[in-house]
Amino acid sequence: MKTFFDRTGRRLLVGILSALASACVAPAAEDAIALRVAGKEFVLGRAFADFYDTAFVLTDGGETPPHLVDIESLAENLAAYDVIFFGEKHRHPGIHLQQQRLLRALHARTTDIVLSLEQFERDVQPVLDDYLAGRIGENNLIEKGRAWDNYRTSYRPLVQFAKDNGLPVVAAEAPAWAVTCVGQYGLGILQAFTPEERAYVAHDLHVTDGAYRAKYSRFLSGSSTHGGGEADGKDGKETPETRRRAENSYAAQVLRDDTMAESIASVLQRFPGKTIFHLNGSFHSDGFLGTVERLRVRKPEAKIAVISPVEVSDPRAPAFPKSAVAEGTVLQLVYPDPVGFVEGEDQSEWMRSVMAKRASSRCKYSLAEPSREKRGEGETAR
Repeated sequence: MKTFFDRTGRRLLVGILSALASACVAPAAEDAIALRVAGKEFVLGRAFADFYDTAFVLTDGGETPPHLVDIESLAENLAAYDVIFFGEKHRHPGIHLQQQRLLRALHARTTDIVLSLEQFERDVQPVLDDYLAGRIGENNLIEKGRAWDNYRTSYRPLVQFAKDNGLPVVAAEAPAWAVTCVGQYGLGILQAFTPEERAYVAHDLHVTDGAYRAKYSRFLSGSSTHGGGEADGKDGKETPETRRRAENSYAAQVLRDDTMAESIASVLQRFPGKTIFHLNGSFHSDGFLGTVERLRVRKPEAKIAVISPVEVSDPRAPAFPKSAVAEGTVLQLVYPDPVGFVEGEDQSEWMRSVMAKRASSRCKYSLAEPSREKRGEGETAR
């Protein structure tokens, strides 16, 4: 009997050791997927199965040879940063899923986390605080907090996780009505705000030339729903009116970036030592521009990480250009969105609906020259 149990025990031990060895080599097998270089691209060694499939690539903004990391390794790396910007393509399910997973993984390493959101505006911070404290329910959070229409599917899990674990949540964004006013009239309209309203947007605004302005100008020129095609007059030349509209649009964008940066800087001041996990549209943080560069003006000592989403063109052979490595500390490769319109498809009804919605948004204040009011202005890049 003793010999039998000894032999059985040895087999059991060998089995356990084999299982442990297999577990240890699993990451190596994942590493074998690796990235390969093909011309001007890095190619992932596997296909994406569906919209939720993704891959994280650590690049350190171009300082590190790109290599794949899993969510746990990513959290271990990012836990050393003061501020983590998770740039998103709004409504992409694969991105929203990974935001939740990363927050959970970070929290497993440190409970000193503050969740900061573009998706809630500064003036509704009391509403958000009431929800976190259990003084109101979710319906009032959504209604009075002016939550985005995809709150329940995209941001509810993050806010609920924060509530369940006692994490502060910051409504970081400038109010949409303030952005609309600046988009219509320019920064001069801020003088019409009440002192309370003025406090809802950043005190210092950096409407300067540079890489971000150039990037935003390219965005305006290329987007028909954001003023594209209107940068020039009918003869192809810029006019005073189109120049004014472009300046106001950029000022509105800067209002958003500076307000979020000021909100984050305030949190760093109030909660020293905590890690801030901030969500925003990737335009605000890609290339370490926008909100990131404005935060660096306010808090140059802060250690900042940027996660930049990269939509691959072919999910069967996911790839990204070498130029993308400078866009973030980490790249998140994601499944591509479906084509909005096929060639030759009528877009007129959709366009009318979009423009009508934007035309209904107007600033509640006006300047001396009412003829300069422009319906639908104030749209910015998310």
